[in-house]
Amino acid sequence: MKQIFIISLVVLSLFSCKEEPKPEGYVINGTATDVYNGIRVFLQTSNEQGRPVDKDTAIVMDGKFKFEGKLENPEMLYIKVNSVTGNLPIILENAVVSIDINKQNIAKSEVKGSKSHDDYVAFIEGRNKAQMDVQSLSVKLDEAKFLKDQPNIEYYNEELNKAVDNNTNFAADFVKSHPDSYVSLFIVDAQTNLRDVDLELYQNAFNSLSNELKNSEYGKNVQTKMDQVREFQEKSQRLAIGQKAPDFTAPDPNGKPVSLYDIKGKVTIIDFWAAWCGPCRRENPNVVKVYEQFHDKGLEIIGISLDGTPTQPDAKAAWLKAVEDDQLTWHHVSSLQYFNDPVAKMYDINAIPATFIIDEEGTIIAKNLRGIALERKIAELLN
Repeated sequence: MKQIFIISLVVLSLFSCKEEPKPEGYVINGTATDVYNGIRVFLQTSNEQGRPVDKDTAIVMDGKFKFEGKLENPEMLYIKVNSVTGNLPIILENAVVSIDINKQNIAKSEVKGSKSHDDYVAFIEGRNKAQMDVQSLSVKLDEAKFLKDQPNIEYYNEELNKAVDNNTNFAADFVKSHPDSYVSLFIVDAQTNLRDVDLELYQNAFNSLSNELKNSEYGKNVQTKMDQVREFQEKSQRLAIGQKAPDFTAPDPNGKPVSLYDIKGKVTIIDFWAAWCGPCRRENPNVVKVYEQFHDKGLEIIGISLDGTPTQPDAKAAWLKAVEDDQLTWHHVSSLQYFNDPVAKMYDINAIPATFIIDEEGTIIAKNLRGIALERKIAELLN
């Protein structure tokens, strides 16, 4: 009898040590205390413009609601309760998840059961602390400066520098310390959207992720996005103030090739515009005024028209009519290919009006100045 009991214990221990199978999908068991029966709860994703899109709907009954489904990978989703202000971001994965809705502040709702969401909360809390440390130390440093307290000035200045470094590197460091978390991919993806992103910092962080994450469809998309940002940054650097403006040759209204470096003056404005562009046309009187005032002192302008939209029945006629109507008496070129214009592509033009100001050596000295700012800059350069 004793032997049977021991064998039973061994068998039970083997079953208890067996790895739990991963759930096929997700189950969200929601609690919504004090929310009326019949109130709708939405599980939402977001579209490319960042607007909410309903993924699923549930009804509150007796303070409870439930969602079930399956995800290929963890996703950033949102819980929206009709009678409650705001929404609750949640990193959902295939797991049994419980959510206790805080009706007064939905952002403070409790989420349990999703490891990815736990990582997300840890990131948000850590990032907020890093930002608060910078703010707090900045205040203390200002107080020390006001009191002319030199020892504390030196101390808080050093501590602030450390806090700034920590804040700057926090997201990348979090990614490196969570190489198996899908949240790390979300972080790299989000940081890559920032205009002034330190791409190498986040490329290194991305490289530290597990092969499974890097080789996932989402991981490959994030790497492609970083490659595109790198290309954009290289283009931007090539066209930065202080860099040499690329020379180009394009046809004038008679089809004659005109080169930038052949016509440039002491100062030259490269003006990207179009007949169909309302803001460009409204700016033209100011450009005419600047040209008339400073042309004799060495100002040249070359206008590159981005006419040639599919809706223009005669793009060339529209271009030339706008030149005449707006009295634009400087050099004009266009291939009439809309934003596919070779010069527009060379100068990475994605919106108009856009301008570059170059000196007689061809060096870019200003960009995208309009109105009084343009007039003052040209006056500064030529007077």
